[in-house]
Order: sequence, then C-alpha cells, then structure tokens
Amino acid sequence: MAEPWGKAWRRAALGGGAARLQPGRPEPTAFCLQPLNGQKPMSSLRPVRRALLSVSDKTGLADLARLLASYGAELISTGGTRKALFEAGLTPRDIVEVTGFPEILDGRVKTLHPKVHGGLLARRDDPRHQATMQAHGIEPIDLVVCNLYPFEATLARSGSTHDEIVENIDIGGPAMVRSAAKNYRDVAVVTDPSQYAQLAEELRTHGGATSLAFRERLAAAAFARTAAYDRAISRYLLGRGEESPWPAVLDLNLVRKASLRYGENPHQKAAFYVEPDCSYACVATATVLHGKELSYNNLLDLDSAVNLVREFAEPAAVIIKHNNPCGAAIGRSLDEAFRKAYAGDPVSAYGGIIGFNRPVDEATASQLTEPNRFVECIIAPDFSDLAVELLTTRPSWRKSVRLLRTGPLDADDRRRLGFDYRRVDGGLLVQERDLSSDDWQQLKIVTRREPTETEWADLRFAWVVCKHVKSNAIVLAKESMVLGVGAGQMSRIDAVSIALRKAGERARGSVLASDAFFPFRDNVDAAAAAGVTAIIQPGGSVRDADSIQACDEHGVAMVFTGVRHFRH
Repeated sequence: MAEPWGKAWRRAALGGGAARLQPGRPEPTAFCLQPLNGQKPMSSLRPVRRALLSVSDKTGLADLARLLASYGAELISTGGTRKALFEAGLTPRDIVEVTGFPEILDGRVKTLHPKVHGGLLARRDDPRHQATMQAHGIEPIDLVVCNLYPFEATLARSGSTHDEIVENIDIGGPAMVRSAAKNYRDVAVVTDPSQYAQLAEELRTHGGATSLAFRERLAAAAFARTAAYDRAISRYLLGRGEESPWPAVLDLNLVRKASLRYGENPHQKAAFYVEPDCSYACVATATVLHGKELSYNNLLDLDSAVNLVREFAEPAAVIIKHNNPCGAAIGRSLDEAFRKAYAGDPVSAYGGIIGFNRPVDEATASQLTEPNRFVECIIAPDFSDLAVELLTTRPSWRKSVRLLRTGPLDADDRRRLGFDYRRVDGGLLVQERDLSSDDWQQLKIVTRREPTETEWADLRFAWVVCKHVKSNAIVLAKESMVLGVGAGQMSRIDAVSIALRKAGERARGSVLASDAFFPFRDNVDAAAAAGVTAIIQPGGSVRDADSIQACDEHGVAMVFTGVRHFRH
C-alpha cells in the first residue's frame, strides 16, 4: 500500500525504510504534527493501544479483533459485540468496567459517558488535556469500530412498526463516531465492515499504528455516514407528518463509485455516484466481470437495458443504442430471445448494449460471438463459465467487451427503484418512477374488430417496450419481437414513418404501440397501408373518433389503455 505522503516521508519517518513500529517500540519522530503551545512535537503515527468495538453488523469483526490483539491492543466492547467476541475466543473488557456505570434503559445508555468521550476527544499533544485525563482516571482510546443500529434496514423491512423503527435510531453510536472523527489527529474510526481490510493493511504497514492521512480519510467517511443516517431518520419522521410525499427539503446522499474517462463527449469530465444503501440488482450494484472501463454513455444504456428486461417474466433480451431499444424480444429460451432481438434491427444492433433477464449460457454466448457482430457491453443476472470463456477469448472482443453481473432481477426490485431526478438550471425535477403495472382488465376495445389472441400477446409486448422508448415513441412488433422503432421524434407521424421503414415488409401482420394518443388519423392510415393489423394507444385525443373510424375502415383493431407513458 503506497504511503499517501510519498516515499521520501516514509524513509524519514521509518528510519530510511528499514524500521517498522512494533508494540512497545518508540514512535518515529522524523515527520511531525505542528507542536501545540510550544510543546515537543509528536509523530503522526498513532499506535492502537486501546480499541472500542461496538457494532450491529458483526461481519468480519472477530478477524479484525484478533489482528488488533496481536499488536497488543486492549479490546473494549459492549453488549452483543462483547458476547460475539467471547464466542470467537477473545477476552474483551466490558465497557461497564471502563465507565464504572452500568448500561441502563434497555441499553439506550452505555457509551454516553465522560470516560468514553474523554478518552476519544482528549488531544495527546495538549498537556492540559492530559492533566484532566489523569485527574479523572480517563484512559485514551485510539480506535473506534462502530457501525450503527440498522435504522435504514428496519425501515425498509416489510412489517416494521413505528416503535421498532424508532428503537433502531442509534444515539450513542453516532455520538461516539463523531467524537472519534473530530479528534482524527489522534483517533481512528471505522464505520463499515468494508473498511476492515484497509485498516488491517494500515496496521501491518505501520506495525500496529495508523497514519494521519489514513485517519483523516476515515473521519471524512464517518461524518458522511452519520450525516446520511440523520438524513434517513429526518426523512422518515417528516414523511409521517406530511400529507405530501415530497419533503420540504430534499437531501441527496451519494457516494462516488468511479471517475469516468469523460462524459457524453470527450471534452466533458464525468463521475459515477451511487446510493450508499442500494442493495437491489441494478447497474450501481453490478459486478464488472470483464472488460475495460465503463463510459458515461455505457452506464446510461446499461441502466436502460436492465430496466427493460426486468419487465418480463419470460426469457428476454434487449439491445440498446443511444438509450433506446433497437431490438427486444422474449422467447422460450434465452438464445431464442437474443436471436429474435438481434434480427429486429441488425444494422442498429452493431456496437449496442445488450441486456438479459436470465444467466447467459453457452448457447446464447455462441450466438453473440457469431462473425461480424460487435457488442459494447452485456449485462445479465449471471454468466456460465463457458459463456465467459466464449465472450472473453474471441480476439476482436476480449479487450473491448464488458460483462456485468447484476444477480437475480427480482420483479419486486422495480418497487424499490425510488424517484427519477432531472437536473435543470438552478434546480432539480423529481418524480415517481413510471413503474405502474397497466391493468389489462381496464383496456377498452374501441373498434368493431377485437384483437385476436395472437395480436393481444403482441400488443402487450409492444406496449411494455414502448414505455422504454424516448417519446414521441412508436413500436412495431410481431411474434414477441420488435420489428421497428420510431423514437424521439417531434411529430408522431414521423415516428410512425421511421418505425414502418425499419420494419419494411415485416410490418405486414404486425401490431403497433404508441406511447401517447394519435392527434390525427394519418398515423392509422400509414400503419394500415403497411399491413399493421392492431394498435394499442392511450387514447384521449379530441380526434379519437377520427382514428377509430380509420381503423374500422381498414379492418384494424384498436385498444385504448387510458395510460400515457412519455419518456422525455
């Protein structure tokens, strides 16, 4: 692990690079903090002689505690944490022995004590602080390992009562974390099991001590965690008292996951920020199995691919280009779904982003790697070993194609996708996600002819895909595959014309989905002339009667959904 202050400092601080700080060994003094009040300067390294461990999530705690003990650190812990460490063969000291005061109020008060916070907040280079500690029998604490009561998880869990949620508001934990973080010049604070490996490496690098730069990074993360925690509590309590679902103040808490090569264009800088408590299958939580760095545009298209394929219960494949599906299909198997999706528009599919709602198997990977096919990224719940081998060993693919594994795309995940945010100059537009499932029992057949059973299946499929196309949006489909898409046009007739041109002769016998109503009958006339036999649209135009009459004249069935699905 590279030293943040550079190799020259490390050589000076550690005596030319040969020495390591060991338990009981004097601290190096070559690199010093600024002296306080003219006192003798101190090294920036702080050995961990006493560590306070109090956690809800006990993942990896025993291994960390053993490492701390191996460097001679005294372990102090509370309640369930102490019990877990005892069961792991360790002998931590009870917090009650430190404070001389019992845990009270069902554990609500245990670390809120001067002997805890004094040990955390006292400055090691201030003789007045040291004298106060000695006078009151306060011993310094060099490390706090504390993750907070699971408020967010309790809130998210179905069936949690208000009393249960309130009981999971941590008080002593955040107070202890903030005290340690404020005094990061002397104290290290760890707030998440994901930081344990970094702490272990730091301890090994410095022989049981931590560096100032490391402690400062931990302090920043600690304050970010307590801020996010308080925001979650505030949102919950405000939400109980408001009739509107929209809080008066909107707090966003996002963590930078990656700095990107550039944004939409090479001259734009960009980064990817994620929700820290996001746990469902999506682009933010996906694991990159293979390939070069993802771009800004890749991430946008991957998100669109995942959100479309998760709509289907059947094996599904989608191909996204410029944030629109140019191909989509469902099939009896994943390889059949991909074959149909790719056949929808092979020209546009070149260099596309492909999404699947089933693990990619060998048969599907074989189709993906057929000659003259180029794919930017593939995102799926998983990949078989043979599929990965096929997708990453093809000479023209192995350096470029990215493989992302999301884990199972649970249908319930769609309910946890939260809000949509859109930046405008000086503000932010916020709306609910368009997640409502259309009620097929409420559809209204408005023409003399009803759709056939085959047309019904294709209308449902086309309607789902159309929701994920930029408006004005038109989708042609047949046999559960997309044949033509008209996306993002300023007039609906242009969108219809583009979709029909894409489909060509295949439009005969197809169905058409429109994300919003037809303003004029010319859309119906053009579709019927190309061979479209059934149409699904929201309805609601002042000229609906004209469109219905056109359908009846051409023998086309038309269904109104009553629901619009604009995607701007």
